[in-house]
Amino acid sequence: MEADGEQLCEAARNGDFEKVRALIDSGADVSYFDSNGLTPLMHAAKLGHADVVKALLEAGAPWNALSPSNLSAGDFAMDSGHQDAFEVLLNAGIQAELILGTIARKTEKDGDSNEDYLEDRVSFSEDKLMDSNSKAVMMAWEKPLMEAHAKAVCSGGGHILNIGFGMGLVDTAIQQYSPTKHTIVEAHPEVYERMLRNGWGERDNVKIVFGRWQDVLPQLESYDGIFFDTYGEYYEDMREFHQHLPKLLKPGGIYSFFNGLCGGNAFFHVVYCHLVSLELENLGYLVQLIPLPVKDCLGEEVWQGVRHKYWQLDTYYLPVCQSTQDSE
Repeated sequence: MEADGEQLCEAARNGDFEKVRALIDSGADVSYFDSNGLTPLMHAAKLGHADVVKALLEAGAPWNALSPSNLSAGDFAMDSGHQDAFEVLLNAGIQAELILGTIARKTEKDGDSNEDYLEDRVSFSEDKLMDSNSKAVMMAWEKPLMEAHAKAVCSGGGHILNIGFGMGLVDTAIQQYSPTKHTIVEAHPEVYERMLRNGWGERDNVKIVFGRWQDVLPQLESYDGIFFDTYGEYYEDMREFHQHLPKLLKPGGIYSFFNGLCGGNAFFHVVYCHLVSLELENLGYLVQLIPLPVKDCLGEEVWQGVRHKYWQLDTYYLPVCQSTQDSE
């Protein structure tokens, strides 16, 4: 089988569609990794052989396999500028994740569950909020992003909702826009106590709701702007939150969320940006993803003492989603 795998890699590199088809038909392993840790799909993608990419995917080649340098076939196509191959892989990724949702589940801030996090002790410092495993819950480098999110959700004024206080970066920025009312949902007991100690409960226009968003939905109202940034949850949790948006967001209102989806891999991130846009558009939202460069915020010193780099990309895509529902 190894010989077949090597032949398949070679045929994929050469863009020899007929040979690839013949090898697939004879049972060659489409998941084979060669001595460099590359699959036939990666070879085809790297050299832009879109028809071979398609044939390999249809034969069950894993679109999300990673090379030793943490690159997928989609990354190879993207980095080499092979648009046709890239789009075939992108569509395959979107289709697979619509059904299975496996990538975000594996990579979301290294995968601790929300329940584990809420029972965990956290530590605060000037530039980060950490859990007991030295994983970052929130970090100061996100401040300019949070300011941009706040500007978006506060653009219509009125009543603003934020799900997940963390270090308070987005809520501090929201306050600068003097919203009529500002509701904050926070589920972690230590974060909640710190909010109260820092006077958030005494602000005239602030209402704090303690608990998981899933449990406090009956206490929530209807808002002009909503921001969502929870820790220890998966894409399915955000997807579930999106199902409640029609009740929570007023017609014409603005919704945004921390777009850390698959922040360690450029291609997986593109797949999830497309996926979330598609799903929100199907729910009746106009979706914009605004590119913000973040490379300059992220020197190595930023991650000192942090066990998992949950963001490794040069550009952050800020989601601005507007409700297109008519007022009743």
